[in-house]
Amino acid sequence: MRYIDGFVLAVPKKNLPAYRRMAKKAGKIFREHGALEFRECVGDDLNVEMGKPFPRTLKLKRGETVMFSWVTFKSRAHRDRVNAKAMKDPRLAKMMDMKSMPFDVKRMAYGGFKTLVDL
Repeated sequence: MRYIDGFVLAVPKKNLPAYRRMAKKAGKIFREHGALEFRECVGDDLNVEMGKPFPRTLKLKRGETVMFSWVTFKSRAHRDRVNAKAMKDPRLAKMMDMKSMPFDVKRMAYGGFKTLVDL
């Protein structure tokens, strides 16, 4: 079964163009190193009544939106190999200055997930 790295984060709407540029570059690098899929999705229908909405979970501030993102791998071992290569890639390292990120890294949720159902 495939393995997923998942992310949820708050991004100021004014920073979406910069975030998109960064994500496109990062996605290409991860794909070059073997990731099967790289997706970045921007919040659209976030004011839902069921469960705990993402805006409340992330404590969105005025002018922010939610990004829901994932990278797909063959397995956890494959994820570990791809991530190790990607993190050593100088193109990605150049983008990893925490002070110049177009979002607040401290408010990002991240984790690795085993696939439970794949239809």
